Amino acid sequence: MRVPILKQGNYLIASIQSALADEDLVQLRDDLASRVGKYRSKGVIVDVTVLDVMDSFATRTLRDLAQSVRLRGARTVIVGIQPEVAFAMVQLGLELGDVHTALDLEEGLELMGALPA
Repeated sequence: MRVPILKQGNYLIASIQSALADEDLVQLRDDLASRVGKYRSKGVIVDVTVLDVMDSFATRTLRDLAQSVRLRGARTVIVGIQPEVAFAMVQLGLELGDVHTALDLEEGLELMGALPA
């Protein structure tokens, strides 16, 4: 299932609507990297609020997504990580590296504006 990607000003917002298969995560990474160039976006926000599990592949793919987007000239903020998901990620030693995170979409948009270009 493709993740909807909305253009909001200089930003792209990808809102994950349900649990994704590995192939869907890879497609999201590729779609965002492509659209950053197409729309000359300054940033990408990925909303993971509906996810109640993030395994090592999902975590690595989101980290790779952020790195790909950074190489294309944009920043990434992951928003909406649920408390249980965050706790499980810590317990399993899963990290997003230097990818910025925010509580929700509103905070993510504020953070995106505060990040250095």
